[in-house]
Amino acid sequence: MSALEESHGPIRQRASSSEQGKTRDLSYPPLPSALTVGVYDNHTHLEIGDGEEALDYREQLDRASSVGVRGVVQVGGDLETSRWSAEMAAREPRMLAAVAIHPNEAPRYEAAGELDAALAEIDELAGRPRVRAVGETGLDFFRTEESGRSAQYRSFEAHIAIAKKHELAMQIHDRDAHAEVIATLRRNGAPEKTVFHCFSGDADMARLCADNGWYLSFAGTVTFKNADNLRDALSAIPRSQILIETDAPFLTPVPYRGRPNAPYLIPTTLRFMADHLGTDVALLAAQITSNTELVYGTWDAEPVTQDLGSPYDEAIDSSDLA
Repeated sequence: MSALEESHGPIRQRASSSEQGKTRDLSYPPLPSALTVGVYDNHTHLEIGDGEEALDYREQLDRASSVGVRGVVQVGGDLETSRWSAEMAAREPRMLAAVAIHPNEAPRYEAAGELDAALAEIDELAGRPRVRAVGETGLDFFRTEESGRSAQYRSFEAHIAIAKKHELAMQIHDRDAHAEVIATLRRNGAPEKTVFHCFSGDADMARLCADNGWYLSFAGTVTFKNADNLRDALSAIPRSQILIETDAPFLTPVPYRGRPNAPYLIPTTLRFMADHLGTDVALLAAQITSNTELVYGTWDAEPVTQDLGSPYDEAIDSSDLA
């Protein structure tokens, strides 16, 4: 039975009940004022439930639409979530998909002797309609010990090849591994459209990325008090290479840090970025929308394969109630 047939709600639940040693407020923040020029959330995880009551992906997207978020890139991190992402994007016009084995998952697949098979399935999923990116992939030296790094490198290099094979964008996860990620991209040849998801470097790294034509995606972390490096990077990168994301349900922007994040909070981060750059919110939104469509294409370039109001939905709802 596919994830579609099982549920159209989240298939995972966020495990952590605390942040920075404090009990989290599990209520969703209020809706921000709607944008006059819409933007896209280019990295979100609607497969992960959070909050007092996990929201169905359609309610998440309805809330986002109501404040000017035009669509999302739904991102997988293992086989189950990549399948879910591809399936949901195939039937939801406001969603595109990215598929990958997350760098912290690669050693687990390797230890089970399943990494090659997993990468082969990611290759297959990457060829499906409305899958527009390979990601998130990369290197993470924060959570994975040195013994697991060879699997991360092998997985990362395979994902680079998959992205180039299918002419897709690639979303990079880079944690405590800036130099190694950049060296791997140079050694293997980066895909034409390479995005540093939730960019965590500084202004010097931003300029290096700009020189290579890579995109930087800023999350709610840019609003954090201690994130001067990210604000410096935002100032350093050409605006033609800026993207925006939530990484929901994580990294909720100030003043709601620690509460559940969601695509509808994109306007909060966007307004902060515009204020930092000293520019008009609508002008920055228009630039980021143009950048996003250059990277992923338009959300209506491929039709969805299933009408959201079809009897199939009703059948799923009935089975859920049984």
